[in-house]
Amino acid sequence: MSDAAGRRRARGGGGAARRAARSAVSFDTAKYIERNIPNYEVLTEEALEIIERNAETLLEEIGVNFVNNPGACALWKEAGADVQGERVHIPRGLARKLCETAPSRFTQHARNPDRNVEIGGKSLVLAPVYGPPFVRDMAGGRRYATMADFRKFVKLGYMSKWLHHSGGTVCEPTDVAVNKRHLDMLQAHMTLSDKPFMGSVTEPSRAQDSVEMCEILFGRDFVQQNTVMTSLINVNSPLTFDDVMMGALEVYAKNNQACILSPFIVGGAMAPVSVVGTLTQVLAEVLAGIAYAQLVRPGAPVIFGAFVTSIDMNSGAPTFGTPEASQILYGAGQLARRMGLPFRSGGGLCGSKLPDAQAAYETTHTLNAALLGGVNFMLHACGWLEGGLVSSFEKFVMDADQLGTLHKMAAGVMADENAQAMDAIREVGPGGHYLGCAHTQANFQDAFWKTQLFDYKPFETWDEDGARDTMTLAAERVERLLADYQQPMLDPAINEALAGYVARKKASMPDSFT
Repeated sequence: MSDAAGRRRARGGGGAARRAARSAVSFDTAKYIERNIPNYEVLTEEALEIIERNAETLLEEIGVNFVNNPGACALWKEAGADVQGERVHIPRGLARKLCETAPSRFTQHARNPDRNVEIGGKSLVLAPVYGPPFVRDMAGGRRYATMADFRKFVKLGYMSKWLHHSGGTVCEPTDVAVNKRHLDMLQAHMTLSDKPFMGSVTEPSRAQDSVEMCEILFGRDFVQQNTVMTSLINVNSPLTFDDVMMGALEVYAKNNQACILSPFIVGGAMAPVSVVGTLTQVLAEVLAGIAYAQLVRPGAPVIFGAFVTSIDMNSGAPTFGTPEASQILYGAGQLARRMGLPFRSGGGLCGSKLPDAQAAYETTHTLNAALLGGVNFMLHACGWLEGGLVSSFEKFVMDADQLGTLHKMAAGVMADENAQAMDAIREVGPGGHYLGCAHTQANFQDAFWKTQLFDYKPFETWDEDGARDTMTLAAERVERLLADYQQPMLDPAINEALAGYVARKKASMPDSFT
């Protein structure tokens, strides 16, 4: 670490002046969504009470496994659970009581304070695709992802107006060793964007690296007192918490960083085929996971997660955008709100191999369900393709464009004097038109949501311009955004300290691709 960086950290670092530094070129980013519309609630009070009662029965009678984690089992035993080997039986009411210390809303801080997001309440924070090992674009087709691809996605996320969050593993860069790639990914999020981001969860030591890199970026005291990372902790459904995910959770909870406790369920394979049965298992798993986070550190920020798909009973392949998945999302949102917890679900999910009509239909169903279902943190909001195996550059910008419609819908319908437009109706009268009236002239710029991608030209003009379809337009937009990208300003001492940390960590261990 440089002397300058060392002095900076000795002073506490991450002070208000440095955190308030703005990018040299700041691209327009919409504030996170604050809903002014009601949530859609599909379950009756009776159904909710049945699910909650059955989930408690499941925890007490069947229990959950905390595998290869004697420390977790010891914590549970001390808290009053019946621990038999790796099986933890949680007495009725204990998990819910422990969950009461989790905050109902928290701020995730970005290095640019203008990009901070509020997670919980009526907010909706949009984050990009997470996890695919493959990428696809029109020029190169489907291929294994590289670190260069990863950096491109981070830049596109930074440039996307309607995207509030830089995400985490926007693709899995397979050209970097497994035990080292998290360092490059975090460095990319920290330096190529100034939006909030996610930490690594693939091994507890990598979660610790994430915390230490954030201490360089924000300052140690700031990290310990504020949430600067969100991380995805998937449950091994059914009813199993492995030592890798729980080890990462333990690191983040101890350091006051947020964890999404998210059952990963393919209905009919990892949970019952029925909506209520699946929701019972989801609730039991979330209760156990969030309660454990509170055992590690009471008050640790958490998010109630639910990633649920249905299954094609002929092929066994997961399906997306189905009515049943939407019903589960709506129900999980109700359960999360009854617990007073932020809720994660949804995304631009689809099973299609290309950004085609199937992808559009399935994506739209899930995005709309997430908006109406009260989701607070939406992962996979743009770029997801082929059941999560592929991050698509074209679909990334197609989805990112459509996220603007969620902002518009969430704002609700105004009924003030200007919205009533009585003066316009009087001015135009019978048989006239509104194009030139005073009300239209005063409101036309903001009256309708505007796409930055779709083509609305007349056929003749569209044909003369090359008869380009939406995927072609999206490919052109990807190139244009990357050409216009300018890196947000970062204190050179911090940049140097991050680079030094990454270099030292990489040099301390041999490459491993397993």
